[in-house]
Amino acid sequence: MSLAVLKSRALSGMSAHEVTVEVHLANGLPSFTIVGLPETEVKESKDRVRAALQNARFEFPARRITVNLAPADLPKESGRFDLPIALGILAASGQMPAEHLDHYEFAGELSLSGELRPIRGALAMTYAMQKASNDKKPRAFILPRESADEAALVSDAMIYPADSLLQVCAHFAATDDGSRLRQHRPQPRVKQTNYADFSDVKGQMQAKRALEVAAAGGHSVLMVGPPGTGKSMLASRFPGILPPMTDGEALESAAVQSLNGSFSLARWKIRPFRSPHHTASAVALVGGGGTPRPGEISLSHNGVLFLDELPEFDRKVLEVLREPLESGHITISRAARQADFPARFQLIAAMNPCPCGYCGHPSGKCRCTPDMIARYQDKISGPLLDRIDMQIQVSTIPQEELTKQGEGETSEAISKRVAHAFERQLRRQQKSNHLLSVQEIDAYCSPDAAGEQLLRTAMTKLNWSARAYHRVLKVARTIADLEGAAQVSKTHVAEAVQYRRALREN
Repeated sequence: MSLAVLKSRALSGMSAHEVTVEVHLANGLPSFTIVGLPETEVKESKDRVRAALQNARFEFPARRITVNLAPADLPKESGRFDLPIALGILAASGQMPAEHLDHYEFAGELSLSGELRPIRGALAMTYAMQKASNDKKPRAFILPRESADEAALVSDAMIYPADSLLQVCAHFAATDDGSRLRQHRPQPRVKQTNYADFSDVKGQMQAKRALEVAAAGGHSVLMVGPPGTGKSMLASRFPGILPPMTDGEALESAAVQSLNGSFSLARWKIRPFRSPHHTASAVALVGGGGTPRPGEISLSHNGVLFLDELPEFDRKVLEVLREPLESGHITISRAARQADFPARFQLIAAMNPCPCGYCGHPSGKCRCTPDMIARYQDKISGPLLDRIDMQIQVSTIPQEELTKQGEGETSEAISKRVAHAFERQLRRQQKSNHLLSVQEIDAYCSPDAAGEQLLRTAMTKLNWSARAYHRVLKVARTIADLEGAAQVSKTHVAEAVQYRRALREN
């Protein structure tokens, strides 16, 4: 047989499209050609495959070898096609059995000695394979051993890890089960994170309360205050009070991190916390590149994106956050292709009130003029500020508060209240409050008469947009959930209004 057909996967954003690897051996002058829109890494597989076959003591056919990666209009990148190409050459030349190849999918980069190296995106490929298997006979997946743990996180997936090309060939040539590859079934354990505790933060009761509300309802927060008031300290402890991740959320987050090669099994079911430096570019935040990769907002999917020193970010960089904050996903469009990535993150931002940072500080050392303060705060556009649910002041801590002995409330105690409030939301509407649509806001967030009157007064006085109005209602609903109240009252609305003090009004 001079033709062999195998299956693999090509990554395009979060999608992992099926790729048919066709290997044909023909008479003629010896050559090795790969067609099907291969990128540089795939073209270089010719040399890796040739050396791997020879060092594994296989014969490299001195014939005209043509490898077709179909569909032809789908770009192919990475070294994951080394293994299926090598197996296709062996099957087409009759050096290994080919009758059971259609029951498997293959991915793996080969070293020159024939060893298998880990690949990027193993979890995303396994997820796509398992999803496609719902409509037809399921396939098993053969891939490098170092990539097997993350791939096996997909439930019911048949994963067969291998260390080398020889092991894979022995699997298909074996006449007994002892020589075949064994299915991989890891048991990932949920490890406790070492997040710092809220009890370390002295004072700042209002800020702690605001972050508790934000954690319970999934709301975004902007903290404004002088240097040294604990803004970064509070943000670093915020993931420790968030609701536990579901299996679906954990799988989505792990799949995105797998695309970037940054997933670790030790981080399974731990919410991501990303804190890019203020010199980050727009591409670093949203993702991109010739082969689109996820950026910081996608790597923080189902987790926290912390932007410290918010006005120090380039304004054009900050503007890219506007659409993902609303839609929960990002589409990267390039001339040759498009890629969609999820971006349902919780934004926590921190900034100083003025260029010197000491506006409103008891020391009175600020010498910034009103124009300087206005220009500094205007680095954050109105549309972006309008999309941040809660905007709170983090004041200077009095000296007596700093020197007070004893610990404050722990993260564990706060997280229990957050978890109970989140469970109420799931029972009522099957989603967190920040995801409510306009119709659902009318159904679940309507305040009583006194609360409605207070909200109208605040909206008129503060000139809120319709978006701000709806976001205040959702925050009020979360405050009511923390108290276990069925109806949003005037008290809940009043607290929510206090969390909506825009910079322009301070």
